[in-house]
Amino acid sequence: MSMPLSEHKIVLVTRQTRLQELVQRFNTEEQARFYIEHLGADFSDYQAEHRQYQEQLQIAQKLLTQQGRLQVLDRTFVPNYLFGPKDTVVVLGQDGLVANTLKYLDGQPLIGVNPDPERWEGVLLPFKSIELLSLLPEVFQNTRPWKEITLAKATLNDGQCLYAVNDFFIGPRSHTSAQYRIEIGQQAEEQLSSGIIVSTGLGSTGWLRSILTGASSIAQHVDNRIKLETKPLAWDANYLMFSVREPWPSRTSQATLTFGKVTANKPLRLLSHMPEHGLIFSDGVEQDYLAFNSGTQALINIAEKKGRLIL
Repeated sequence: MSMPLSEHKIVLVTRQTRLQELVQRFNTEEQARFYIEHLGADFSDYQAEHRQYQEQLQIAQKLLTQQGRLQVLDRTFVPNYLFGPKDTVVVLGQDGLVANTLKYLDGQPLIGVNPDPERWEGVLLPFKSIELLSLLPEVFQNTRPWKEITLAKATLNDGQCLYAVNDFFIGPRSHTSAQYRIEIGQQAEEQLSSGIIVSTGLGSTGWLRSILTGASSIAQHVDNRIKLETKPLAWDANYLMFSVREPWPSRTSQATLTFGKVTANKPLRLLSHMPEHGLIFSDGVEQDYLAFNSGTQALINIAEKKGRLIL
């Protein structure tokens, strides 16, 4: 027996357009235009993007209202929003907004909608707004295919935790050296570096790929017979990958434990030696971070919860 529409709660996650952000910064659209055109950029592109997003937002709102109780949520409120266990979440993209929403969910289905397919490729945005009318009933009835997404979790010794859908950065806030003790399995050493990246399968085409591509290029310049594999990981891979950025060997630091797998039975353990400005943030969102200063211990592992992305 199907549930009445009123029983289905839908959360539509939105974002400001570039034009809205500029108007917020400069108070009026005309002042924003002056600033952009003074720099030699095309202001009409900002306007076109804004119109397209607003049109798709209106379509999405209209169709979702027909399907259940709709809550529209700006992305700035996502970290503090309490999603219900039976909520259905719709994200009006880009890909980064999908990732940054997914890490605050706990098994709720997420539908990624591409508001502008000609502008955004949208790997995590397989749907258009108009498709929501036929898509939602399948999601409600649990007959629509979905993909399980492995998440990463950072837990501090004071109980604080943070999740990542793509990757973690652990290191200094500014362009200074990170100083810490790293331990995985039976290996441990003191390190100086510009930070550590820990990537999920979903994030393996992002920051991790960039690191591997750079390392491969350097290695080939040293010996053209060397080529590193940069094949992406499965989104539901049961492990994470870590890479130390620019490790510096010295009298008090080593640089041998710089790349490898993190598994449920072999988590990554870190002890900060940074007096200040140490942090851990995920998915490129520096504003939502954990302080990682001297004496703080961090355990990086596969999260106990999984993402659920509708296909």
